[in-house]
Amino acid sequence: MKNKILSSWFGPVVAMVCNLAIAYVVYLVARIAYLLENYSVFTQGMDSSGIVNAFKGGFLFDSSAIMYTMSLYIVMMLLPLHLKEHRGYHKVCKWLFVVVNTIALAVNLMDAVYFQYTSRRTTSTVFGEFSHENNLAGVFGIELVHHWYFVLLAAVLVWLMWKLYVMPRLTTEKARSWRYYAVMAGSIIVMIPAMIGGMRGGFAHAIRPITVSNANQYVDRPIDAALVLNTPFSLLRTLGKDVFHNPHYYSNEAQLSAVYTPIHLPDSAACFTPKNVVVIIVESFGKEYTGFFNANLDGRRYKGYTPFTDSLLSQSLTFKYSYANGRKSIDAMPSVLSSIPMMVEPFFVTPASMNTLSGLARQLDGKGYTTAFFHGAQNGSMGFQAFARATGYQQYLGRTEYNADPTTGGDKDYDGMWAIWDEPFLQFMAHKLNTFKQPFMATVFTASSHHPFKVPKELEKDYPDEGDQPIHKCIRYTDMALRHFFEEASKQPWYENAIFVLTADHTNQSSHDVYKTDLGIYSVPIAFYSPDESIPAALLENVVMQQSSIMPTLMGLLEYDKPYLAFGCDVLNTPVEQTWAFNYNNGIYQYIKGDWMMQYDGDKVKSMYRFKTDPMLRYNLVGKVPSQELMEAELKAIIQQYMTRMSENRLTAN
Repeated sequence: MKNKILSSWFGPVVAMVCNLAIAYVVYLVARIAYLLENYSVFTQGMDSSGIVNAFKGGFLFDSSAIMYTMSLYIVMMLLPLHLKEHRGYHKVCKWLFVVVNTIALAVNLMDAVYFQYTSRRTTSTVFGEFSHENNLAGVFGIELVHHWYFVLLAAVLVWLMWKLYVMPRLTTEKARSWRYYAVMAGSIIVMIPAMIGGMRGGFAHAIRPITVSNANQYVDRPIDAALVLNTPFSLLRTLGKDVFHNPHYYSNEAQLSAVYTPIHLPDSAACFTPKNVVVIIVESFGKEYTGFFNANLDGRRYKGYTPFTDSLLSQSLTFKYSYANGRKSIDAMPSVLSSIPMMVEPFFVTPASMNTLSGLARQLDGKGYTTAFFHGAQNGSMGFQAFARATGYQQYLGRTEYNADPTTGGDKDYDGMWAIWDEPFLQFMAHKLNTFKQPFMATVFTASSHHPFKVPKELEKDYPDEGDQPIHKCIRYTDMALRHFFEEASKQPWYENAIFVLTADHTNQSSHDVYKTDLGIYSVPIAFYSPDESIPAALLENVVMQQSSIMPTLMGLLEYDKPYLAFGCDVLNTPVEQTWAFNYNNGIYQYIKGDWMMQYDGDKVKSMYRFKTDPMLRYNLVGKVPSQELMEAELKAIIQQYMTRMSENRLTAN
């Protein structure tokens, strides 16, 4: 029967599937070896169920690595060309299969040893780290002797790959049939999207290609993510992304820290106040859409699309000059929740995402808080679940948890593209908060104000297109959802003892020129609201606020009494002229402080704009500003602190 199948028109397809199964087994054995070699480390944070979850997650990353490394092999096997169906051609395919998977096996096993020095999977930065070393042969030789059992394991697995490899037996003469071409063409048409899905880590529209940081979704500690990953994947997905290197603006740590340090030390008189904290990150909620910030926009009355939010802002502590640190949703999560702004590349997609992280959830967890992250998309979407776990959130409540709750509408409330509609999901959150032990810290990331810019079908008449941007109706819908959320929350006993933070992940469609400048594209609202009025309502017109200053400002409001790391400042306990913001714009570092915005390319200052009186950034005054030299020194210190701490895994205050 086996020979008959392998000699049929389906022979190459069956052989390829069987051989890919062998590759999966090789990766599985390598992961088991990785676990056993570092058993004492992994079992400190994982029980048997945790290890099982790590292995389940590992299948996803193995699939990605195998689809990347075996893509040429798959194409060669399925190429609809009868002339390839002879033993010589398939011997070449066999050699390709065995050699590629032998390399993958070797790097996985070597990394099992190297893990004890790095506590993480090896990434492409390893090539730069050892580029100038000339003793690697000796090091490898010693380790081969010390870990002879890995050499033996590798030899056995390579031998088994060679012996178990399945060779198709279809002849060139039989392959001339039209059936052969139909089978091969159909198989490759099916296999190409399967390969793409495997490489990306899924087929859903909302899923971005998985990166090393997504491994955090399956474990509780960043160090344990190494068991989920495999080394070929880590190398491939970080290749060309070695963005964090020391620019050496300052020669030593003392000199650097004297100019700027992200370590925040508590006031000696601090007395921690355990208030509930709710952070609301609204998708694509640019400041442009509000009436509150734009009463006289472009010389005319501007009501905006956020009547409820406008009323909330009028009762909140808000900022005339407030900015996002990035342009993507994946930039906002680290900025808002861990005070890590985007610099050069989104933090999520860099090897540094595997570092030990801090953030609001982890800091408050140490104070006995219940912590939870809410996002109505498919669990795992956008890497949010992984980041939430990496930064210490105890619970993640997404579409899966929403659908499992019998009090919700389940998937009837799904928008068909991204997530559960904002209105029912925010109600779900409000009800869940009522079940939490106080104090709690909860974050929600909304989803409905997103392309393709739709509102629930039954509400289309209530929210028609208005203005000149499709997003406007979605913003008005989400504004309504926020109003209903606050109405429900205000009835609950925890409400009066809460601090609410409202911001956006980034801006989106823009109609007004002032929001299209290099600085305007980052203009998002940031507001702090306390129902008990412990935070006075005010519009601060001179303070410079940014997403990465949300965490330290909250820590100040709570009188947090322990050191922590944050690339931002507590704007309420920092002199107004010393408040600042940062963003990275297509190769240019932007530093906003006082009345000035500096643009710096890493080597020299390109521009200086008095952005408060020149909002359109028309007048470049570089070289004519007395504070330029000091701002440049500060920006260099911020960049160097960021780069070195990323590459050296120093993203906590410890």
